[in-house]
Formats: sequence, structure tokens, C-alpha cells
Amino acid sequence: MKTTIFILLGLVINIINLHSQTVTDYDGNVYNTVTIGNQVWMKENLKVIHYNNGTEIPKATSFSNGIWFSNGALCYYNNDSTSYYDLYGPLYNWLAVNNSQKVCPLGWHVPTQSEWFILSDYLGGGNIAGGKLKETDTIHWHSPNTSADNSSGFTALPGGLLNSYSHNGQFQYVGEMGHFWSSTLVCSTTIWFALLSAFNSRLEIPSYGDECGFSIRCIKDSIININSTNIENIFNIYPNPAFDRIYINNNKIFDFKIQVFDIVGECILEKELNNITNEIDICSFSKGIYIIQLTGNNWTFQHKLTKE
Repeated sequence: MKTTIFILLGLVINIINLHSQTVTDYDGNVYNTVTIGNQVWMKENLKVIHYNNGTEIPKATSFSNGIWFSNGALCYYNNDSTSYYDLYGPLYNWLAVNNSQKVCPLGWHVPTQSEWFILSDYLGGGNIAGGKLKETDTIHWHSPNTSADNSSGFTALPGGLLNSYSHNGQFQYVGEMGHFWSSTLVCSTTIWFALLSAFNSRLEIPSYGDECGFSIRCIKDSIININSTNIENIFNIYPNPAFDRIYINNNKIFDFKIQVFDIVGECILEKELNNITNEIDICSFSKGIYIIQLTGNNWTFQHKLTKE
């Protein structure tokens, strides 16, 4: 009887969330959402302090050494867990964003650089998109909060950042700027992010070092219908023939796996990939023919590769 009650209660909660357009994270925080073009975004900064498997995200208070540089971690602006947390949420480091245990709720993810650009383009381009994203008024944003009308419904807030390159870390720009992670690497230690300012109307998408602390806005996973007629239009695998490395470009599908098989069918490489540009080192492969197999949720795609 109790099991039946819990199942029914879960269905009721899901129905309520669907009707009210909300999403709930692992810790039970409930977020309002907004549809902008073909994207669905959280209207609030992420607040979760656990990964999706229940593992607690370590909290850092010192930034000259320790867990901030070696683990996924979060911190609170000015190390104040009460004044800032409810409004702005924590500031997360890159290792938390890039953790396989995931920080966003199931069915959601940290946006890619391209998804930030899609948002910017839909709102008229980088020079004016910021004004359409920012919360209005100067209650949280400093004056003049240029061109802020929140016409998108995104309700961006200026949570500032942790600049961990300063001695023992320096918290900066709360009220002046909002910094939001993307999941896209520029190189091994530099990441794209989104930037909004109280002093202009722009949505900028610059890059910065991976040791800083930024806010997170999650975006809902896209539902892609994978079939034999469109799969080759989703993935771009190049060069072919290849010498020392190949690249797999894909801006639609999240969390898939690559396996590479040699001519006798032995799997010689296997790893998890994502929806950005993936670089695969094949320097150790002998010259010859290989089969690349990409596998996701209920789909498999194979591609012949020549190594020269």
C-alpha cells in the first residue's frame, strides 16, 4: 500500500512540475523554467550542493591550495553561505562542471558555447541580448543596469565570481556582473563562459581560466530523433584518411560513447564523449582500416576510418 502511495505521489509531483514548468534538483531545490526559442532554460542560478549520484560537492573556503585546484568544488561569495546563497547560489569551479557525476538535474546540462551563441542570436545578437536577459531594476544589479528589460524571461542575476588567480582567492563583481559557465573548452585550461554586465546591454561569450568560480544556469537536453537518414548529418568526423588524430563534431547529442575496432574486430579504444568538438588521439594506431562506432541512448552509428 505504501509503495502505491509513493508512486502516486511521484506522479502527482511530476504532473505539477510539468504544469508549472519547474524542475527539481537532487537536493530538492525547485527552479522555474523559461522557453526561449527552441531552448528551455532555468530562470534561476543552480543551487545544488550534491552531484546527481548523491555525492556531496566539496565546499572550499581557501583558494591558495587544497581542494579547489584538485577536485570538483563550490564556494559561497565572500564565504557567506546565507546572504548570497538563496539569491545567487554557489560559485562552482570547472572540475565540478566537468564532472562525470553531473551537477544539473537529470535531463538538463551545463550549456555549451554554441548554445549560448544560439541564445544570443535568437535575442538579436550579442550587442543587445544582455539587456533582454537581465533582471530589471537595480535591486540586485547596480545602476544603471543598461537596457535591462528581461523580455526573454531569463532573469539573469549578477552573482559575481571567484578570481582564484588572486592571493588566496578574491571575490569580485557581485551586483555588477554575472558569469555563467559553459561546458566548452578552448584548450586544456581555458573555458568559454557567458558574461553580463550592469554597464552595457551585451551578452559576451569570452574565455577564462579553469580555476575560477562562476554561476551555473542549466539548459534542458534536446530530444533528437536518431535514425539512419539523419545520423550522418548530426556527426562530422574528420579528417579521413587521418594521421595522428581525428575530430568528432556534434552540437545536438549529449553523452555518447566511442569505440574503435581494428580489422579483426578487437576494440582498441573506448571512451565517453560529449556534444562539443572531441579530439581523439590515434598516433599509436598502425596504418590500416578501422571502424568507429558511436553509441548513445537506443542508437548506434558506424563509420569507416583509414589511418595513414
